[in-house]
Amino acid sequence: MEEEKKKPHLIKRLFSVLGPGLVTGAADDDPSGIATYSIAGAQLGMRLLWLSWLTWPMMGAVQMMCARIGMVTGRGITGALGEKFPRPLILFAVCALFIANTINVGSDLAGMADAAQLLSGVSSHIFVVMFGIGITIAIVRLKYHQIAGTLKWLALSLFAYVITAFLIHPDWSAVSSATFSPAIPKTSNEWSNIVAILGTTISPYLFFWQASQEVEEEKAMGRRMLRTRVGTSKQDLVNRMMDVGVGTFLSNIVMFFIILTTALTLNAHGITEITTSKQAAEALRPLAGNLATTLYTVGILAVGFLAIPTLAGSAAYAFAEFFNWAEGLDNKLRQAKAFYVVIIFSIFCGIGIDFLRINPMKALYWTAIINGIMAPFMLIGIIMVARDKVIMHDHPSSKLSLVVVTITTLVMFFAAIAMFVF
Repeated sequence: MEEEKKKPHLIKRLFSVLGPGLVTGAADDDPSGIATYSIAGAQLGMRLLWLSWLTWPMMGAVQMMCARIGMVTGRGITGALGEKFPRPLILFAVCALFIANTINVGSDLAGMADAAQLLSGVSSHIFVVMFGIGITIAIVRLKYHQIAGTLKWLALSLFAYVITAFLIHPDWSAVSSATFSPAIPKTSNEWSNIVAILGTTISPYLFFWQASQEVEEEKAMGRRMLRTRVGTSKQDLVNRMMDVGVGTFLSNIVMFFIILTTALTLNAHGITEITTSKQAAEALRPLAGNLATTLYTVGILAVGFLAIPTLAGSAAYAFAEFFNWAEGLDNKLRQAKAFYVVIIFSIFCGIGIDFLRINPMKALYWTAIINGIMAPFMLIGIIMVARDKVIMHDHPSSKLSLVVVTITTLVMFFAAIAMFVF
């Protein structure tokens, strides 16, 4: 009887702690991630399925380290790095983040518009403008808890890819073999796919977003002043660890099933080149059926609405902390003009990218590669902050966390170098 009483309590507790970690993990599977995983599956089949169980602990450790920085210091990543590094170096990192995020926003809008065109037959250019303006208005008008709550529910859309994979009835013994018997990469193409997967899974914008959302959570509890946000409890850290663990697990499960789906449909039938998300979805129709195509398409739309506020918002938080602007999604436009200008400018530049005739699928893929090259450099700075007892107010990251994130950094550096060497 006691065990039965505990179970609902544990489940209720788990759902109650889900928040920034879940949203950040789900936002990781944006149209850029879907494109990257689809390309990997189409080009290499199941050869990279094994990456999914390797990237989960890596991503989880990185995001928890960023969450801890936000919870303990009461600041975002930019503010914490400002305690350790010269301002010109931080400004360079913030500008690089903004450029990469804006390209990603444009590519995500294009991917969403392609999916919407497939469902409706209306020109994708119209949808790019509609989605861009609609998301901008929602970010400016809604308060943080409304946006966070909506993003949390949108995370459920990721299960569309899990369902899609089961619809094609895979040979699970072959899948198991590919998952737990890593194929050693031998070509530049394999290494570039690995860099892209690492870059879209362990992305710089997620570092900034995770820490900034911890600050937003604190502000939502009435801790508006920095001194009131400094420090955290052991229980809060445990809760966030559960939150981040669930979010990153969901992210990597979705990666696994997207690679699996495209490997067993596109690659298995000789379709290795994908130029648009619309083409990827249409290619599934004769191979996996109408339902699989619809789920794939709807998933792209939903995660786009989840990811674009994260992309534009993370850059705005970074700039706001650097220049000491008023920030936060709870503020009205007139209270944080510069913060919102960055968000609006990023999204409208993203809209403009769609009219430059840039291949959206390639843009999404190469954005992931750029992130894969940028991320390890940023991780060095995050590690240095996380182990600093002064900045972390005697709550530095654990040795295990530092070891895992250091290994993650080295793996990302190695993959980037291997891509060029091969």
